[in-house]
Amino acid sequence: MAVEYIRWDDPRVEYKDKDEDADIQAVVDLINNSQRKVFSSHGHAFGATHIKTHGLVKGELVVNSNLPDHLAQGLFKVAGEKHPIAMRYSTETTERVDDRIPQPRGLGLKIFNVDGKKLRDSEEDTRTHDIEFNSAPAIELRDAKTCAQIFGLRTKHGDDQAALDADLRKRDDYELQDARNHIPNKHVAVLRQYSQSALRHGDFIAKYSLVPSSETLKSFNTSKVQQEHSAHVLREWLSDYYKEHDAVYELQAQVLTESLFSELDGKAVEDAGIEWPQDKYPYETVATITIPIQDSYSPARRVMWEDHIRLDPWHGLEEHRPLGSINRLRKPVYAASSALRRKLNATTQQFVSDISQIPD
Repeated sequence: MAVEYIRWDDPRVEYKDKDEDADIQAVVDLINNSQRKVFSSHGHAFGATHIKTHGLVKGELVVNSNLPDHLAQGLFKVAGEKHPIAMRYSTETTERVDDRIPQPRGLGLKIFNVDGKKLRDSEEDTRTHDIEFNSAPAIELRDAKTCAQIFGLRTKHGDDQAALDADLRKRDDYELQDARNHIPNKHVAVLRQYSQSALRHGDFIAKYSLVPSSETLKSFNTSKVQQEHSAHVLREWLSDYYKEHDAVYELQAQVLTESLFSELDGKAVEDAGIEWPQDKYPYETVATITIPIQDSYSPARRVMWEDHIRLDPWHGLEEHRPLGSINRLRKPVYAASSALRRKLNATTQQFVSDISQIPD
């Protein structure tokens, strides 16, 4: 029997809660307040989340050959097409936490030389496409309402983790909320990364994953953070790794089928807290990313990325439009976060349309 895939514009896919706009504005206010708190501590403003950089690297993405129709969509239509890329490894939190504390680790991917209709045609960096990843397969901030509630609790309790946990335990989704504290604390280069939320995949819908695939890279999978390590061990390990080794990742897509959509009661896109079962609906490789030996913590590259470059899932191809409540939230939240960061730091945004603009 042929597999039936859900079209991205199927009217069943996206639906908006009546309070969503109010919830989004609440998150904007909470995020900006969090940024001001960090600024008061460090004298420097950062983004809304993922504020601790572990490394920044440059490499190349190559689209796989002989992809079936459901995979050969959007950015992945042309077999063998090559794109320069830049990636940033980070920790997901709104604070610059000690690396010895287990937390989700993030990865931001900026793809260059991308042509086609863009989500924001007015932007100057129109030949780039951004994808965000996280080491947790599903996001606890599952939709705008949940995001407003959870950020509200985190703001209320500040550094009092016991009080925060006590309030989270009152929620029906406590297991999902607590999962972020139990992610294996490993070398960031070896972690499998997930887009978490759904994105348009040409005619269809998909989640994406970045999977370490080179043998050298996989050999570091046993590198686990211990209490005797430094507070910045993830950056140190990453820097040491890229001084001597290259890295290869497979970029994979998990395309939404009719059966999966039905199995998840039509919530597959709107509830980003639901992990799509990988055993029944596996990810499939669409491209390969290769990162050569380099300095992964170049001061010039770090300052440019943290202070000037903006990575945003709403910067990119229309054929990979972000979908669902959490992505509708990200659009105004990221814009507000970026605006405040640049105001506090008295910096301007630099639009990058070519990999050569990323320093070595």
